[in-house]
Amino acid sequence: MILVTGGTGLVGSHLLYELCKAGENVRVLTRNTSNIQNIKKVFSYYTSDAESLLKNIQWYDADLLDVYSLMDAMEGISEIYHCAAMVSFEPSHEAEMMKINIEGTTNMVNAALEKGIHKFCHVSSIATLGRALNGGITSEETTWKSSPENSNYSISKYGAEREVWRASEEGLNVIIVNPSLIVGPGNWQQSSSNMFTKGYKGIKFYSAGANGFVDVRDVVSLMIRLMNSDITNQRFLINSENATFRHFFDLVHKGFNKSVPAIKAGKFLSSFAWRAEKFRSLLTGSTPLITVETARSAHRISRFSNEKILKTFPDHKFISLEKSISDTCKLFLKDKMN
Repeated sequence: MILVTGGTGLVGSHLLYELCKAGENVRVLTRNTSNIQNIKKVFSYYTSDAESLLKNIQWYDADLLDVYSLMDAMEGISEIYHCAAMVSFEPSHEAEMMKINIEGTTNMVNAALEKGIHKFCHVSSIATLGRALNGGITSEETTWKSSPENSNYSISKYGAEREVWRASEEGLNVIIVNPSLIVGPGNWQQSSSNMFTKGYKGIKFYSAGANGFVDVRDVVSLMIRLMNSDITNQRFLINSENATFRHFFDLVHKGFNKSVPAIKAGKFLSSFAWRAEKFRSLLTGSTPLITVETARSAHRISRFSNEKILKTFPDHKFISLEKSISDTCKLFLKDKMN
């Protein structure tokens, strides 16, 4: 049996769909706050028989911060996909995020070692990779360096990775995947799917930054292939293509038949925006829409390699960014009409 954490998230829900479609028996960690309807919604995007596939899932109440509940959840499990993580760029969430992402992963790998799990896939992020110099391309070999520009999120995910590598040295067979910015349908108010909500409402400004992008279907497909292979104790950067944020949001707006952003937001305007948002959030008690970390990343030009994964699976054809955005926009509009 396969255990999945973070099943209600963008990657986790799509992973569950592919595993269930393949007839795998899956156990999913849940908590009182888990929204299982997110999984059902994602299944419904790809099949008219979501209820039937959901029968392959066994729901198990456990907490990443309770190692004993995790060991109980791993009874009879042979493989684990650890997709759960907290993603936030709000400074007030730092302590909670560090605890969930680092301590939670520590508990997962320790329990997996104790239970003799055959193979463990950890979903990490490009945020844990170093930054290539002079406009170069970041790869799996680019060295992480401590820097004031590292976000709290990247620090938490880097700490989580260190625990996974430590477990691999203690005998756990691991695979780490580092996806770039993931595109796909899910909870339209969370994660990268929220970018489509913002695009639908209309964005007037664009930034000068660039990043790597990848379809969630590619991420999941390659995770499963890596887990079904004999490859262990390696990391793989998963990136379809590199593009500017302006190009990304142009495609999103075109997918919604809306005018593309036309005003360039320079660093001064971005600096003013995150400070204004911080002031607004203090007055209202709400979470700021823009933080100093997100404003900084919007102007950073980053490019990522996919050479290693394509050498490993040369037959894999990445979904283009244009098709990925087009498909996601169509599903968003379908949800809006229902």
